[in-house]
Amino acid sequence: MKVLLEELKKKREALKLGGGIGKIKKHKEKGKLTAWERIFYLLDADAPYLEIGMFAGDGMYIEDGGCPNGGAACVMGYVKGRLCVVVSNDATVKAGAWFPISGKKNLRAQEVAMENRLPIIYLVDSAGVYLPMQEDIFPDKEHFGRIFRNNARMSSMGIPQIAAIMGSCVAGGAYLPIMSDYAFIVEGTGSVYLAGPYLVKSSIGEDVDAETLGGASTHSEISGVTDNKYPNDEACLDAIKNVMDKMGHETKAGFDRKVAVLPQFPSEKIHEILRMDRTKPYDFQLIIESIVDEGTFEPYKKDYGKTIICGLARIDGWAVGIVANQREMVKAKKPGGKPELQMGGVIYSDSADKAARFIMNCNQQKIPLVFFQDVTGFMVGSRSEQGGIIKDGAKMVNAMANSVVPKFTFIVGNSYGAGNYAMCGKAYDPRLIYAWPTAQMAVMSGNSAGNTLLQIQEAALKAQGVEINPETKKELLDKILAQYNQQLSPYYAAARLWVDGVIDPAETRNIISMGIEAANHAPITERYNVGVIQT
Repeated sequence: MKVLLEELKKKREALKLGGGIGKIKKHKEKGKLTAWERIFYLLDADAPYLEIGMFAGDGMYIEDGGCPNGGAACVMGYVKGRLCVVVSNDATVKAGAWFPISGKKNLRAQEVAMENRLPIIYLVDSAGVYLPMQEDIFPDKEHFGRIFRNNARMSSMGIPQIAAIMGSCVAGGAYLPIMSDYAFIVEGTGSVYLAGPYLVKSSIGEDVDAETLGGASTHSEISGVTDNKYPNDEACLDAIKNVMDKMGHETKAGFDRKVAVLPQFPSEKIHEILRMDRTKPYDFQLIIESIVDEGTFEPYKKDYGKTIICGLARIDGWAVGIVANQREMVKAKKPGGKPELQMGGVIYSDSADKAARFIMNCNQQKIPLVFFQDVTGFMVGSRSEQGGIIKDGAKMVNAMANSVVPKFTFIVGNSYGAGNYAMCGKAYDPRLIYAWPTAQMAVMSGNSAGNTLLQIQEAALKAQGVEINPETKKELLDKILAQYNQQLSPYYAAARLWVDGVIDPAETRNIISMGIEAANHAPITERYNVGVIQT
């Protein structure tokens, strides 16, 4: 675990450098703050913040020079005591150009703001779409244009949007700040136009410089496109703080909170409890006691469906419902009274039934749900099929998918197959979803997938009349496993925004608390209805 946490620390430090020390130096020579300096200047000092989309683009687009952190920093944090979302373009990464993952990350930031009805602040410094990949970011539903659609939707929802033009803001990207409620611009470095000087020259033959075309004076004094101009980044960010300081407050959702109590065990104890060997059992109840307020966990159906732990608790004072996979081998009574040993990390019919009932209860009582995944999937075999495992699994997925209370997901260890879905994977709209460094996410484990893929390749070769010897077979398997295991990494998932980031398990409690505080800004207006559930 120490090795994994050290790797996490180094990766986080590297992300803060964006495009590298050389690019940062050139950026600052223009009198500009870096993406992270802008964020830290804006956020309240000593207040917690949460990074969203951490590791986006990690290891991707290498042939194009890479796109660390998706070319933008994104956080949920406090500005003048108000919780909000901040997106800051990183101009040290390809001049802030939008790669496909950049668009996906910005859409995720808007999604967080919309779901939780939080103000969103855009610190714009971008050269626009990365043209060599325009077909992967321009025309589709979840591409660049969706951002402006979200601008309009948030405006109609009454969600405040503030934009600061602190560098280039070109072409379609010009609509983002101007569709916001406030549009500020920095003199000398900020510019916004639909077409830059070169395109204007080639299109209509006009010779014009960038400042005259779309600089601070043009848009603050002549066009009225921007509200005010400021001499530097700091003055512009101060203006944002002044606006945030005067905003009114909306009705809360009403999630219950009491005075927080520290957990029974310090959060760092999770590092000791969690097994690195995925074949070894451990008791997840001990991890729960390292996260929840001491003495608050109330188990639900403790002696039934033991491969899933369900229960009510408080985390940093907030009332929560917990659904967690239990990797410890447990004994369960079956018809006839005979005990049967159940494999940990597997969802059986009884545990699926129990979780579904618990999720319904939490929705009825307006209690946010927290899922901890360490699941290899649903139990298979003739006995399980005859016992209706598909029906019971569908019941659990239905209850969870139709949940109207906020859901938060943490991938602790395994996250395989339909187990990922039933335990609220990304496809089921958790408000936040993070992975621990020990996480693995795939259709099945590496060994299972490797042997299956090997059999397919063997069959294909035999059909061609090719016989393979044991040595060649081993080489094939090693090659398959190497590729598959790379895709199991939590950083692979975070790079593609299947999760919002990779975190130290000790950070989990604070993330849940901040997530529920954000969710409390958005009253629940939808009625809980699970539809058709077979009993």
